[in-house]
Amino acid sequence: MSKKKDFALNFAFYTYLWEFYKQNKKKIRSKYKPLSRKFLDFNDYQNQDAFLRQPQYEALEVYIFLKEFQDNKKVHSIFNDWYQKKDGFETRGDLGLTKGEQYSLFTIEIEEYKSVFARMKKYELSYANYIFALTMGTGKTILMATCIFYEFLLANKFPKDKRFCHNAIVFAPDKTVLESLREIQTFDRSKVVPPEYLAWLDSNLKIYFLEENGTTLNTLDGSKYNIIISNTQKIILKRQHKEKSKVEMIYDYASSTDSAYDQLTDLYGFDEPYEEEDLVSNQRFSKLTRLENLGVFLDEAHHAFGDALAKDLGLKKTKTSLRLTINELAASLKKSGTSVVGCYNFTGTPYSGKEVFPEVVYSYGLKEAINNEYLKNVHIEGYTNPKSKEFLRIAVKDFWQKYNTQRFEGMLPKLAIFASTVEELQNELRPELEEILNTLNIPVDKILVNVEDNKITSNDDIREFNKLDSPGSNKQFILLVNKGREGWNCRSLFGVALYRKPRSKVFVLQATMRCLRAIGSVQETGQVYLSEENLEILDDELNKNFRLIVEELNNTDSNKENYEIRIVPPTVKVTLNRTQKLYSIRDKVVSNSIDFELDKIDLSKYQLRKISQDGLNGRRKISEDLKDEREKRQFSRYTLVAEIAKYMNKSCIETENLLINSLPGIDELAELVSEYNNVLYDHAIPKLFEALYELRPYESKEEYEIELVKEPKKGYYQVTAKPELVAELSQSEYYELKGKTFHLDTYCFDSKPEKKFFQDVVNSKDIKKIYFTGMLTHGQTDLYIQYIDPESNTVRNYYPDFLVEKTNGDYVIVEVKGDNKIEDPVVLAKERAARETATASKMEYKIIKGSQVMNGESNTIF
Repeated sequence: MSKKKDFALNFAFYTYLWEFYKQNKKKIRSKYKPLSRKFLDFNDYQNQDAFLRQPQYEALEVYIFLKEFQDNKKVHSIFNDWYQKKDGFETRGDLGLTKGEQYSLFTIEIEEYKSVFARMKKYELSYANYIFALTMGTGKTILMATCIFYEFLLANKFPKDKRFCHNAIVFAPDKTVLESLREIQTFDRSKVVPPEYLAWLDSNLKIYFLEENGTTLNTLDGSKYNIIISNTQKIILKRQHKEKSKVEMIYDYASSTDSAYDQLTDLYGFDEPYEEEDLVSNQRFSKLTRLENLGVFLDEAHHAFGDALAKDLGLKKTKTSLRLTINELAASLKKSGTSVVGCYNFTGTPYSGKEVFPEVVYSYGLKEAINNEYLKNVHIEGYTNPKSKEFLRIAVKDFWQKYNTQRFEGMLPKLAIFASTVEELQNELRPELEEILNTLNIPVDKILVNVEDNKITSNDDIREFNKLDSPGSNKQFILLVNKGREGWNCRSLFGVALYRKPRSKVFVLQATMRCLRAIGSVQETGQVYLSEENLEILDDELNKNFRLIVEELNNTDSNKENYEIRIVPPTVKVTLNRTQKLYSIRDKVVSNSIDFELDKIDLSKYQLRKISQDGLNGRRKISEDLKDEREKRQFSRYTLVAEIAKYMNKSCIETENLLINSLPGIDELAELVSEYNNVLYDHAIPKLFEALYELRPYESKEEYEIELVKEPKKGYYQVTAKPELVAELSQSEYYELKGKTFHLDTYCFDSKPEKKFFQDVVNSKDIKKIYFTGMLTHGQTDLYIQYIDPESNTVRNYYPDFLVEKTNGDYVIVEVKGDNKIEDPVVLAKERAARETATASKMEYKIIKGSQVMNGESNTIF
């Protein structure tokens, strides 16, 4: 990817737009209608009695800025005016820094401006499309309601002004979020609407909540000030796969709950959608096409992060039904002489993976929300090597010790426990939880199950679930399957426990954030309990979906740059030997006692430890082994013999004799494997197998030639690195060394020891060539070594750091490794495989500690 394109993907125009607004606020507001200024002044978060929080108010400021000052222009047009300093942007300054210490666009080449504009233009729709990215818990639903109330007040005052919405449709992604949108209906409007306009709004506002399938939309054609709140599936257009017969249509008419008029309209083809092709309309969609100046509001657009979110927002080639429906709605309204005024997307992140959405106009991040106490703080705990019951018992005990039956705003604290399937919840999770609660003398009626299956979750359970956030609820342990997404606004949720790896990785992030909604006058702390695997997934998803926030939290990688890496001809080739092995097995004669060498076992990998972290960027602390929490199968002499005999192809009597005569003996072995069950399978059984059987390997060797770098399809590879860790052929200090190194024009090192090793060795007189090979690790080179990963027992590829040719013609493969990683099982597995490959190819393999390199010992390994 070129630097120009990469700049476009990362350019956050919303930061510059906000900076311009702040610097010119007084002048901008002077252009507003008096009612707009009055509405803003009433809601200013700095007022003592104002209801809106800072992020809500700032988003409202941007909303009105786009409406009044920018006339509902599309984002690419606003960006062009901003760049050209015209149509309101004449006073824009040329310099400035964003929050990430990035200089403004005018320190960048004009070609990069063009790339940003082209990307924005590429995703242009027929209506203005704005994205407001406010993290969960900052009040997007109230913000959305406030914006709609503002629209209606202005539309009433200026009915011919096409910038203002006369009607609004609010889409929710699923039933859970739809329930949360009831707040628009029940919300006390006096908190955000100036009192002199409240009576008019209350008497003219009409709200339609399309909750059930088949609910008819009863808006009057051509009417105003309607808010339709709907699940997307209640409105959405679908593609007709098979044309219905007249008989099928009549049957649909007879069995439908819609009105007769609506059904006959469909039956006889009245009021067909304008853009019909193969799209199937419905009564609700047709009703929407008869409402003028419609605003479309997408709540919780971040219900689908990443690519799915990009599709829903119209930023991917594949059209989703949701975006297709909005586009068809806009086309139908245009033909009837009115329009979709704009589409306002409310999402939790401005990112889709590595990209910044080009139409984001305001963003308020996770870090800011926690720091400003709009959310709970967070304490995260991960557990190494836990079994499911161990994990559950630890989470429940810890949660109960911290909260018990305390009340917050009169409500009991709750712990959400997620299962991956309904079967797992019913057969494993619920029985285990009931047993744990009985042990702790906690009533089991504090359990509530919601799996949206009426055979398991009754209507009473649904009512209990909907009233969790009330003083009348006594439920504290909520068992769920796939209920951890947005829309579940349970402020009294204080903990989340997720043991199994879910099918969707982003679900870990979604579920974790559920317990962060603020409660009370003091910032509380949400407890998150994860398996170690889910803890790593959470790290990864935070990076993917809150990139800038994670950079700010960890203060790392913020100064990385992108480099285009090109091959320096001629292509370097190396000859290696590939070794294939076969094994035969034969019995050994056991004459001496078998020594299990139990004292040499590293027991740390079997210990259950707690990894705790305060805050999303806190330093992690690791506990001692939680012995009492580990699940242990107790082995007697007899059960131990029976278990081992299954694997040895020996009788129980023969196996018992071997164990009795072993060192340190059957009793001590039984005691150890009862404390650490996996020692039996990882150590004792393999040791016994080694004593009883001999494996004879048969090898065949094959010589083959490899290229150190494959020809890139685009002419270059792209790598991200910190500038201080980069060595380029064009730099004066390296240019004279071209004959000794640089098979690529740029080397991007991962660490200071790697770069120092390169600098030390390339200047050594005993070295003929040195190539850095550790930067291309995704199939761009044939220089890789296959090894068996000890954690997953799968075959993986290992890419060593350096290939060095000495002046005598010998080759050395070198790995530079941090001191704390030298004894890591994965590193040791790589080392074993690399030494075998190197030996077969008449090479050497060397591994050197980072501390040795920094102490000037790089050349001592040759």
